[in-house]
Amino acid sequence: MSKHVFKLPDIGEGVVEGEVVQWHVAAGDTVSEDDPIVDVMTDKATVTIPSPVSGVVTLLSGDVGEMVAVGSTLVEFDSDAAAAPASEPEPAAEPEPEAKPAPAAEPEPSPAPIPAPTAPEPAAVPAAPSGKVLASPAIRRRAREAGVDLAQVRGSGPAGRVRHADLDAFIAADGAVSGAAPSAYSTKRTDVTEVKVVGLRRKIAEQMAISKSSIPHFSYFEEADVTELEALRQMLNASRDESQPKLTYLPFIMLALSKIMPDHPECNAHYDDQTGVVSRHGAVHIGIATQTERGLYVPVVKHVEAMDSWQAAAELHRVAGAARDGTASLDDLTGSTFTITSLGRDGGLGATPIINHPEVAILGVHKARDMPVAKDGQIVVRRIMNLSSSFDHRVVDGADGAALVQHLRRMLEHPALIFM
Repeated sequence: MSKHVFKLPDIGEGVVEGEVVQWHVAAGDTVSEDDPIVDVMTDKATVTIPSPVSGVVTLLSGDVGEMVAVGSTLVEFDSDAAAAPASEPEPAAEPEPEAKPAPAAEPEPSPAPIPAPTAPEPAAVPAAPSGKVLASPAIRRRAREAGVDLAQVRGSGPAGRVRHADLDAFIAADGAVSGAAPSAYSTKRTDVTEVKVVGLRRKIAEQMAISKSSIPHFSYFEEADVTELEALRQMLNASRDESQPKLTYLPFIMLALSKIMPDHPECNAHYDDQTGVVSRHGAVHIGIATQTERGLYVPVVKHVEAMDSWQAAAELHRVAGAARDGTASLDDLTGSTFTITSLGRDGGLGATPIINHPEVAILGVHKARDMPVAKDGQIVVRRIMNLSSSFDHRVVDGADGAALVQHLRRMLEHPALIFM
C-alpha cells in the first residue's frame, strides 16, 4: 500500500498561505488524477487545486475557513487502493429442482362485495356575518380575472378575511381546497442557521471593517434631472451598430467624472493612514461595485479620461462580466481611484455607501424615475436620478465633496458638457 502526502504548492508569487474555501472531496472518496479536490483563497485569487494522483483520500488537513501554509500537508492519499482488483464474485448457487405444484383447491364462493364508504361532503364555507366576503380590492380583482367565486374560498385571515395565499391555494388545487391553512401565517419559527464567514465574504467583511472603523465618513445627497441625458442615451442606442454595446447611464456618469476630476483632485485620491500621505491621481480609474454569485467584486475601468462613451461601455461590460463569471484577472480587480456603486436596479431614495479603502470617495447611483417637478412655474414630468455619496472627512472637506457632486449634477443635466 502506497501512501501519498500532498502539500499545498506555491500558488502565486509572494503567497505564503491560503484559506480553505471549499473541499470537493471527503475522507474515503476515490479520486482520479486532476480531479478538483479543494478551493484555496489567497490575497490575490481563489484557486482550485487538482489531485496529483489517483487513489483514495485518507486525510484532509484544514477545515473550511482555516489557513494552510504553503508547503504544509494538505491531503493524504492511498494511491494503491483505487487500483486494487475487485474481489472474485461468489459462484452462483446450483438451482434447486422445481417442486411439483399442489392441486388447486376448490374455490370458495366469494362474499358479497361491501360498498366503499363515500367521502363526506366538504363542510360549507361559513360566510361573513353580513353575507359579504372579506377581501381586499386587489384580491377581488384577481378572483374576477381568474373566474373564482370568493364565497367558495375559505379565508384564513382575521375574521375570515381571504388572503392572497388562500386564493393561490384555491386556484392551484382547481377548487379542491377552499384556502390556505391558517398555520401558513401563524406558525412560530424558532430555527437558527449558522453560516461560517469564509473566503471572499471574510475578505469583504475585513475590508468593510477597515473602511468603517478607520475612515470618518460624511455623506451627501442630491437629485439630478437626467431627462436630456435619457433622450441622448435613447438616440445613441437607436443608432448604434451591432458591434457597439448598449449604453446605460453608467458610461455617461463615468465620463462626466473623468471630465471634472481635474477640478476636484482631492476626491480622486488614495490616503495612506500609516504615512499620512494623500496621493492625488491624474488618471481616473473607476471601480464598479458588482454583485456576483460569489460575493461583491469591484472590477476597474482604467483610464476613463481617455475613452469615449462606447469604449467606456465596452470596457465596463468586459470587466463586470469577467467578475461575474470568475475570469477577472488581478489587474481587472485592483488600482481603482474612485468607486461607483449602482443601486439603480433595486431603486431606493438614498444610501450611505462605504468608501473602498484606501480611496477617499464613493458615489451611489439610484434608479431614474419620472417625477413631477416645478419648472418655469409649471408642474411637469421629468426624469430624476438620486445620487448618494460618501467622502473621507480627514482629507476631503464637506464643501469639496458637495462641489464635486454639484459639478457632476450639472454635467448630467446638460450632457453636451460631457463631450466638450
